[in-house]
Amino acid sequence: MLAKEVKTGVMVVYNDAPCVIENISVQSPSARGGATLYKFRARNVVTKNKVDITLKGTEPLAEADFSRRDVTIMYSDLESVHLMDAESFEQYTVDREDVANEMQWITEGTTGIIAMIYNDECVGITIPASATLKITECEPGVKGNSATGRTKSLTLETGAVVHGPEYLSQGESIKVDTRTGDFLGRA
Repeated sequence: MLAKEVKTGVMVVYNDAPCVIENISVQSPSARGGATLYKFRARNVVTKNKVDITLKGTEPLAEADFSRRDVTIMYSDLESVHLMDAESFEQYTVDREDVANEMQWITEGTTGIIAMIYNDECVGITIPASATLKITECEPGVKGNSATGRTKSLTLETGAVVHGPEYLSQGESIKVDTRTGDFLGRA
């Protein structure tokens, strides 16, 4: 596809790596005969690094052979996470360190997990924007502590630690924003 046809969210191949376009800015020429430049801010899907791409409007940019598949987590070990496609039952393996941030919000039975498949290989996963998790460890809640805006550390069933209001107690379920790790509310 031509650079002028690229939209945000499109997967392209740049320097032999899959990149997702996050931002586009157009720079018009200041002189006659000058070419319009398209500046793309992309993110390498494999390394998670930001990539800046500058092209003329008529220069080509290859679209990536990329798909998103609904998966379930079969099991995980110390090195990798094993996934199964919900429709075709194909199995994928991804390095645990590549998905460590996402794994802290996943429990057995978590739904809505999407595998990003590039050239028939899983390069990462995306998870729902919020997760419902049970508090396994925290300081005891005291009646009347809801009047202040103070927070305390809450250890969740996955081992993740978030900060939440003082009135919460062990055994309660809460909703957490998986992108930021913020407390959203009781579940």
